[in-house]
Amino acid sequence: MSILEKIKQAGLVGRGGAAFPVASKWAAVNNAVGDKKYIIINASEGEPGVKKDDYILQNHLDEVLLGVKLADDFIGAETIYFYLNHNYFSRYKSKIIKNAKGYDLDKKIKLFVKPKEHLYIGGEESTLLNIIEGGIIEPRLRPPFPAEKGLFSCPTLVNNVETFYNVALVERGDFYDFRFFTVTGAVKNPGVYSYPAKWTINMVLRESNNYPLFPFFAQVGGDASGEVLNDQQLDKLVGGAGSIKVYNLERHNSETLLKYWLDFFRKSSCGRCVPCREGTFRLKEMMDSGSIDLKIFSQILDNLESSSLCAYGASVPLPIVSYFKNILNNNLKK
Repeated sequence: MSILEKIKQAGLVGRGGAAFPVASKWAAVNNAVGDKKYIIINASEGEPGVKKDDYILQNHLDEVLLGVKLADDFIGAETIYFYLNHNYFSRYKSKIIKNAKGYDLDKKIKLFVKPKEHLYIGGEESTLLNIIEGGIIEPRLRPPFPAEKGLFSCPTLVNNVETFYNVALVERGDFYDFRFFTVTGAVKNPGVYSYPAKWTINMVLRESNNYPLFPFFAQVGGDASGEVLNDQQLDKLVGGAGSIKVYNLERHNSETLLKYWLDFFRKSSCGRCVPCREGTFRLKEMMDSGSIDLKIFSQILDNLESSSLCAYGASVPLPIVSYFKNILNNNLKK
């Protein structure tokens, strides 16, 4: 049975947050017409609070490289780019080069460092293509998708570290629908855990011995763009990048938290589209001034969600709106 059929039967989906079927993406790259094809291992991990790629590179690099080898055997890549954020590059450069030799990948793999200042948008699938090409750091309009016209206008497979790790498990017959969860914040045992992908937030916190004994709320999916939920809303799956950050309800500071989010979004915007460039600036400006016109604030959030060029700008409202709805307003009702 081919690796594509094995992946299809396993029902493997990408672990970067979008949960796109891996077999469909691999088939699209394989079937695309192009003189050259490329593979990119996305280890940029720029969402605050997400540490699973770090854990996998430290503990399961061989499985990641096996997954990459299987992809290369299937697609036939001209070059394989290992795209790392600056911390992971300095930490794992030597180990990647050394271990790649065992999979005959050392002559194909090129290590590439994501620009340090572009924490979030630099990891977006189409933006990283521009970065590797030496172009403007901003997302591309799609279609065409990278699988058809990606790096240097050639068919390109972009998967994250956890996805390649899972491909290796599929090949070995060891794959179960597990995923990695990063648990941080006001918890006893912060760290990265592997549990069934269908587990709820509640289940992950309890099994990892991280369920708080005090009033709390959690941000799920990422410490910047993730949804904020109160302790009665935890029977949901852990979406996004698989992170859970716990906040002490009584000890956290609303103003500090909102400023943290808005500062991150402002700094991380690529500036290409007006809604995101101006919207994140105006939101931060109002927050910093201490004078917020709630009507205008809300209108800007609505505009970001409906008019931003890419998913980054559209993600800005989620933590803020869900925080007001599920935490601040919920507490006022009590």
